[in-house]
Amino acid sequence: MMNSSKLHFVLQQGVTDARPEGCELLYSALMFQPRVIGVVVVLGLILQSWVLFLALALILLWNVLLPQLNLFDMAYNHLIARPRGLKALDSAPAPRRFAQGEASSFMLGIALALFFEWGVTAWILEGLLVLSLALLNFGRFCLGSYTYHLLHGNARFANHTLPWSHTGTAAR
Repeated sequence: MMNSSKLHFVLQQGVTDARPEGCELLYSALMFQPRVIGVVVVLGLILQSWVLFLALALILLWNVLLPQLNLFDMAYNHLIARPRGLKALDSAPAPRRFAQGEASSFMLGIALALFFEWGVTAWILEGLLVLSLALLNFGRFCLGSYTYHLLHGNARFANHTLPWSHTGTAAR
């Protein structure tokens, strides 16, 4: 049986044709990028490297501006989907691109704070980023996509995609 929070996550990302059957694989595919970013962020936090955060910010910005050339999606498609005969990821829908842009902004803020040695600012932004990544990677909740739906007047849909929502399939 498909976990409804995974379906809600996929719908929240902007995949409009998501169905419970086959959604497990799509969820795993969509989580490839946040999992890789999570590992790199942990490394960046340990090293307190502004260069690493700037690189992540630029990569995520690239993904927003050129979604058909998303580096993480291309890596997933080439390294995981193709060898296993799985469906490749398509270009990111608007809610997912918005979330990537939001993450890029956080990464840029952290890079600048570390570069200019604004310790408290860096810690606050790092804490917010860690919280957001923890909610994403462990809680199946994407703050950026949720915010996208709220800003576009879709509060009802956004609330139905919350991982703890038991309202069935999220309705637009």
